[in-house]
Amino acid sequence: MYAPSHFEESRVDVLHELIRTQPLGLLVTQGASGLAANSIPFLVDAGPGPFGTLRAHVARANPVWRDAPETDTLVVFQGPQAYVSPNWYPSKAATGKAVPTWNYVMVQARGRLRIVDDVDWLRTLVTRLTAVHEHGQPKPWTIDEAPPDFMATMLRAIVGIEIELTALTGKWKVSQNRPAADRDGVVHGLAAQGHAQALQMAELVQGRGGAG
Repeated sequence: MYAPSHFEESRVDVLHELIRTQPLGLLVTQGASGLAANSIPFLVDAGPGPFGTLRAHVARANPVWRDAPETDTLVVFQGPQAYVSPNWYPSKAATGKAVPTWNYVMVQARGRLRIVDDVDWLRTLVTRLTAVHEHGQPKPWTIDEAPPDFMATMLRAIVGIEIELTALTGKWKVSQNRPAADRDGVVHGLAAQGHAQALQMAELVQGRGGAG
């Protein structure tokens, strides 16, 4: 990923937090059948290596776990993103020297794909995934609510994947390369749009130097 120094984010805790808030990663593999991309919700753990470990599961019918075991893989996590109009820059009004751009936040994680075909491991993973994503529901669902035989069938229908990360890179392209007045203009322009992605991006621009 092309990441100029002013857009680069290397703090592991910040990158992990993006994965936790945007857990649907795009798993990119190169296997016997060529390139494949699968969207999968991941959990990230801080260890055992310095960049952490990703864990998830795929359908047993998905060929990825047979096609690309023990291969180097890439997982891409996309955070907030938004179009930025040059009309939001005060410098454009003064000089006309401005063009549109796109702000976005992205994390790319790399490591070797390990397959885990173990029902106890999968039960623990599904329990954790459920607890994370049911949190905040009025009455969080748990796997214990499903009939045991049904749950056993469901667990047999999936396969676990684990990626101990060897590299973790982030890009926070949030108008850091613009003068302060232009950054403030971006904050106001995005806030005026009012939708969730624009408001999230406005917060990120403001947090990295915009006054709002």
